[in-house]
Amino acid sequence: MPSRSGAPHRVVIVGAGFAGLFAAKALRRAPVDVTVIDRTNHHLFQPLLYQMATGILAEGDIAPSIRDILRRQRNATVILGEVVGIDPESRGLVVDTFGRRSDVAYDSLIIATGAEQSYFGHPEFAQFAPGMKTIDDALELRGRIFGAFELAEWEPDPEVRRAWLTFVVVGAGPTGVELAGQIAELAHRSLRDNFRRIDPTEARVVLLDAQHTVLPSFPESLQRRAARDLERVGVETYLGAMVTGIDELGLDTNSDDPRMRRIEAITKIWAAGVQGSPLGRIVAEATGAGVDRAGRVHVRSDLTLPGYPNVFVVGDLMSLDGLPGLAQVAIQSGRHAAKAIVLRLRGDTGERPFRYDDRGTLATISRFRAVATVGRIRASGFTAWLLWLAVHLVALTGFKNRVAVLFNWTVAFLGRGRQQRTITAQQVFARQSLDSDADHIRIPGSHRTSSQPATDQPLPTRRTTS
Repeated sequence: MPSRSGAPHRVVIVGAGFAGLFAAKALRRAPVDVTVIDRTNHHLFQPLLYQMATGILAEGDIAPSIRDILRRQRNATVILGEVVGIDPESRGLVVDTFGRRSDVAYDSLIIATGAEQSYFGHPEFAQFAPGMKTIDDALELRGRIFGAFELAEWEPDPEVRRAWLTFVVVGAGPTGVELAGQIAELAHRSLRDNFRRIDPTEARVVLLDAQHTVLPSFPESLQRRAARDLERVGVETYLGAMVTGIDELGLDTNSDDPRMRRIEAITKIWAAGVQGSPLGRIVAEATGAGVDRAGRVHVRSDLTLPGYPNVFVVGDLMSLDGLPGLAQVAIQSGRHAAKAIVLRLRGDTGERPFRYDDRGTLATISRFRAVATVGRIRASGFTAWLLWLAVHLVALTGFKNRVAVLFNWTVAFLGRGRQQRTITAQQVFARQSLDSDADHIRIPGSHRTSSQPATDQPLPTRRTTS
């Protein structure tokens, strides 16, 4: 693994999710220079993103600054930007930071940009049924969920009011189940007595999936338990129903039940699938690597690319042996790549296949209700819920974040409060503003933007109205 004579080995990590961050930490004592590149300034603890969308947690609770996390790691540097190009022959990257482009060289490269929402060939669905992969997504969903109750209170037409109070979650995997359960709990517990013209407990929460079971990755006994718990908390579950169309006022399905072929609902949330980040295809085109149907990059058993032993693809972006997109897969693959780099620098060039250690899977349905599988152990109900709390609390990055999350959990789960209920019109309508203004975003002093020469004018703004 050659590098510049007399200079530290340069390791560039693209993405600061679980895989990227744990790879960086694993290199803290190695004789290398680590550069972490991410298009946001924070590390997102994605498993708790739905609790931010439903008012339990604040964004700072689950998204600490990358620079703060790595502040004591003296061999680490952080760059805010998005990688838009790679030259594996010259070992260089092109990084775009709001229109300003720069080149970053590497000796070893770890690509860990994760996954994004997939609409299975229907990107137009995103306008009316946003997904939940980023802080922006969660803030938008929070605005839509709480805003729906506010506008239902104001709405005089009973039919329109019912549409405001109908929430549809598409996708019955862990994210969809957890989100549907929390919306139901929000309506039945947290918002009780908050309104004068509507009864929040009359809200309808619908969970849809084209598959014929909830939580398909769990054992059948836990699938049945989760389905019963969803029914008990007030979630209507309809399986084997594929969404065929979405508009502002509702969605259409191919359900055999005529009543479910059209659902009038203003708030729709998409949790049905994921695909590899766009960088996956850029890397594949530059290196000749293959990608699967979801845009994930095929890697060798040691997580490197064929013909490029110094390039690792890890986490949700890699395609290897059907491994699921779980946090533990990301963490372990990131550490594996970092360890391989250190061993090579010591002269050990032997290939070490990645071995995933399955430590179990958990999903929560609502307060006091969860399912868990750890090895041969199956747990559900209150015991699984306590296990879920403990595992996620320990996994959080930083003591301050653990304290903040524990406090907000105490308020929400032992009481009825939701500390994070503040919403703004900007949160709800920012998607449209960003879509129309994205080509004009620039940073002061840059020599060009993504579409036009730089000017001395300030960043454009857009007034949004509800």
